[in-house]
Amino acid sequence: MKIEFFKHNISENDINRVNDVLHSIFLTNANVTREFESKLSEYLGVKHCIAVNSCTAALHLSLLALDIGLGDEVITTPFSFVATANSILHAGAIPVFVDVELETGNIDISKIEEKITPKTKAIMPVHLYGHMVDMEGLKKIADTHKLQLIEDGAHCIEGLRDGIKPGNLSDTACFSFYATKNITSGEGGAIVCNDNGIAEKLYRLRSHGINRDAGSRYTTTYKHYDMECLGWKYNPTDIQSALLLGQLEHIEALLLKREQLAKYYESELDKLGIKHHKVLPNNKSARHLFTILVENRDEILWQLQEKGIGVAVNYRPIHLHSFYKNTFGYKAGDFPNSEYLGERTLSLPLYPLLREEEAEYVIETLGKMFW
Repeated sequence: MKIEFFKHNISENDINRVNDVLHSIFLTNANVTREFESKLSEYLGVKHCIAVNSCTAALHLSLLALDIGLGDEVITTPFSFVATANSILHAGAIPVFVDVELETGNIDISKIEEKITPKTKAIMPVHLYGHMVDMEGLKKIADTHKLQLIEDGAHCIEGLRDGIKPGNLSDTACFSFYATKNITSGEGGAIVCNDNGIAEKLYRLRSHGINRDAGSRYTTTYKHYDMECLGWKYNPTDIQSALLLGQLEHIEALLLKREQLAKYYESELDKLGIKHHKVLPNNKSARHLFTILVENRDEILWQLQEKGIGVAVNYRPIHLHSFYKNTFGYKAGDFPNSEYLGERTLSLPLYPLLREEEAEYVIETLGKMFW
């Protein structure tokens, strides 16, 4: 049996919506993007959504909009995709790592305050695999030390913890619509916030610092634009936004299918005695990834691939990548929990189009390896 690691949920209706854009006059950031921004804001219960072309861009612009730059420190996790820490470097700031909880893989907020210095300006938590960090606890730390909060919610649009959604308590929350994300446009991202001033800065920063977007210049009565600050070319296209609109409409139904598959995995893996990341009580996970923890991870990975099962490693700790070791002098042993997880984590197929018999084959194959 051949089981892909991921299949997207793009439907014929989504394709037809893209086709409508392709037959329209203006293909880039215009009416369809504004519609998507409005609907994502409504779904998350926030005032503003600014669509961009990646989550990396979203994180980078959030830092710039909050005036975080050269020499500033931003506390974050070493157990994430490299884009999290890279975005801090792109802004001229310095990532300061705090180790993670073994149970969830999320940043251990009990260890944050010991890393705060006079240079610390913000905390950037990652809601790993779709399980939210304790934002209430993190907000208290941020308020006590007058720090800003930027959520890396690349995995977690649908997440909920203690009644709180991403973007509800932070200065900004950032999302990804990369090819393997729960809703996807191939590449894409978004920033949400509740502050009018920050939103205005973000709108300008995503389009060269110009105060009028191209759509309004060419589809309404022409008005001259002005470049008010140095910005970036980070806007999305209406083609991307058209792909996302339909998926957003069905986001909870898609989550329900992943939840059912994840529950099946959990039940069967517990019978086999195979460790996996837990969803804490009173939490709603976005179920972006399903990971198990195994010894001899690479050997298990290759055996699963030989059996036709697509798998991935999410993630290798950031501080042990060559660039971070060579630039900052990090070494093995600096963040033990991140390293423990990074040596053992293995992601299984998890997506709404995964059939029941395919999930059963994954479990059956793992069972033969461990029994």
